Amino acid sequence: MMSPLLPLLSLLVSSLALPFEQRGFLDFSLDFGEGGVSMMMMNDEEGSAFEEETPPPPGPGPVCPFGCHCHLRVLQCSDLGLTSVPKNIPSDTALLDLQNNKITELKENDFKGLHNLYALSLVNNRISKVSGKAFQPLRRLHKLYFSKNLLTEVPQGLPPSLVELRIHENRIKSVRKGAFKGLGSMNCIEMGGNPLENSGFEPGAFDGLKLNYLRISEAKLTGIPKDFPANINELHLDHNQIQAIELEDLIRYKSLYRLGLGYNHIRMIENGSLAFVPNLRELHLDNNRLTKIPANLPDLRYLQVIYLHANNISQVGVNDFCPQGFGVKRAFYNGISLFSNPVNYWEVQPAAFRCVTDRLAIQFGNYKK
Repeated sequence: MMSPLLPLLSLLVSSLALPFEQRGFLDFSLDFGEGGVSMMMMNDEEGSAFEEETPPPPGPGPVCPFGCHCHLRVLQCSDLGLTSVPKNIPSDTALLDLQNNKITELKENDFKGLHNLYALSLVNNRISKVSGKAFQPLRRLHKLYFSKNLLTEVPQGLPPSLVELRIHENRIKSVRKGAFKGLGSMNCIEMGGNPLENSGFEPGAFDGLKLNYLRISEAKLTGIPKDFPANINELHLDHNQIQAIELEDLIRYKSLYRLGLGYNHIRMIENGSLAFVPNLRELHLDNNRLTKIPANLPDLRYLQVIYLHANNISQVGVNDFCPQGFGVKRAFYNGISLFSNPVNYWEVQPAAFRCVTDRLAIQFGNYKK
């Protein structure tokens, strides 16, 4: 009979998915270097080339907590109805899966001795209380999945080694100043699905961070917050209540190359506002209330993908997408979506898409009232 850990391990060594996709514990990219899972498998499976002497029998190994599965430094304790973190977790554990349980609290000594832990999943529990010292032993923790719990604030005492934090679908209403202090290695934060309003971010809430990716979708934002890390590359604010993009909303985010604003209430994009994100590659404005193509698109020399479907756009001008000068645009479009808009595609001049790689990259579709 197939071991229940084989599917787990096959997923653990898979490649990292695109960062904006919702992912589970099993999608971790295990960049352990010399301590990676592949190396662990090799060390366990390969014998010594010198077998002249019979090695002594191994001593007693670490005990696997009751009901859990332990193999190759992976401890799987999901779906067991646990109400607390199990005791006697092997000290060499690298991946700890505690999702889909009934844990309500993380206490000071819950992870004592787990200095080699790389990834921890606490998804879908009932955690509302976290000791400020709970994560102190986790000196090498890179990935923490804390989604679908009852947190009301960002946990304190997160380990400085943390690279990825996912705390979406909690009850977080505010992010205090210095909430991420000391987390200079952080690269990705996913905190959508929380009842966060613009006023919920204290000034300095993101001080010290140098993020690549930030997603705050399915919240209660009515505008683009202006205090996110300045060097951010990907910002996803879809499924909020944003009304407009005003002139200086994006002035801080010059490094953005992907901006997600789909499923909002955007009616207006002020002229010149997109000029502050000159390196933008991908822009999602679908499912809003726009009545015209945003201005300044021809000035975005690297823009390749723009989603404008499901708006109220009724016409497309010959210079709405492409610059007039030859050689100005550095990257041609490979995706423009305009379906579900009241625009007659047969009235659009072909020259409007002169900077598109292929006609199949343009999606018009049929408009239905």
